[in-house]
This record gives sequence, C-alpha cells and structure tokens, in this order.
Amino acid sequence: MPKNNVIVRFLVLLVCSLGLAFFIHITLLENVGHPKYNNKIVLSYLINAILATVIFVSLYIYRNKLQNYIGFLFMAGSFLKFIFFFIVFYPSYKLDGDMSRLEFAAFFIPYAICLVLETVFTAKMLQKLD
Repeated sequence: MPKNNVIVRFLVLLVCSLGLAFFIHITLLENVGHPKYNNKIVLSYLINAILATVIFVSLYIYRNKLQNYIGFLFMAGSFLKFIFFFIVFYPSYKLDGDMSRLEFAAFFIPYAICLVLETVFTAKMLQKLD
C-alpha cells in the first residue's frame, strides 16, 4: 500500500465530513430563518480544513524523525488554530460586545470535526510507529 494512502484517506474523510456538516449547518440556519452565510461560516470551514490538513500532513511527514515530539507538535497545531480564531474571527464576533451562539457554532462545529479527525488519524499513526 502506498504511504500517501493515509493522507488521501484523511483528506477524503475530512472533505466529506466538513462538506456534509456545512450542508446540514446552512440548511438548519435557513430553516430557522437565519442568514445561511453569516458569521464568516464559509471562511471558518475553509480555514479549519486547511489548518487540519497542514497539521496532519506535517505530523505524518515528520512522524519518524520527530517521533518523541508528535504530541507536542499536535498541541502546537491546536494552538495555531486558536491563534487563527483570535486573529480572524474573534474581533468580528465581539464587535457588538457579545458572541452569539450562531457565531460560536460557525467556528466551533468545523473546529470540532477537524479536531476529532486529526486526533483519530494521529492516534492510528502513532500506534503503527511502535
């Protein structure tokens, strides 16, 4: 089996999961009467997908060379996501002085999906290193 197979599986599952979640998310927003593309929802899904891809692919590439530091690198990746949140999303979310549930969900739903997928794939990768 080619080594890139793990990366391809991660990317396919990531795109499918985020695509389905995005479709459900905007459908629910529309059905409840809220604007579908408000609160930087498209940007949130895109940034989370890009960061998850960069983080996992980086961990995969350096898995043998930096085997003892994968956990720290994984946490650094999560920290990077929070930096993006506070630079890109937080200022506009707090513009009115309050972060609504819709604003929180617009960022947290794709963040949580990406985090779960990264965690599962990184754990499987670490198991194979032993």
